[in-house]
Amino acid sequence: MIADETRRLVSLSEVKNILKKIEKERKELIYEQRISLEHAQKFAKLSVKQTKDLINDLLKLENLSDIHAYKIADILPTSEDDVKTIFAKERFTPSEDDIKNILKIVGKYYVK
Repeated sequence: MIADETRRLVSLSEVKNILKKIEKERKELIYEQRISLEHAQKFAKLSVKQTKDLINDLLKLENLSDIHAYKIADILPTSEDDVKTIFAKERFTPSEDDIKNILKIVGKYYVK
């Protein structure tokens, strides 16, 4: 079992970098790692630094948890419906102002 202090959230762009590093060291990834790397390469749109900066900006908003900030940074929603979908199964539902602020912050880092 992994100790709690070694667990942390990672963004899709971090996953991509971690798996690329493993691939260089080992020359070959196991099946699950290879599939994960393909997914990360396809969907990680920002660099690790941009993603971290985005997450830090999102965490400045009230009522936004780490998990939500990471989900938003990985998905990069471009519409109010996209943001609402992220929170669809959550107890917390962001207000219209919160949604607009989230989209404004995401827009600073990612333009489709």
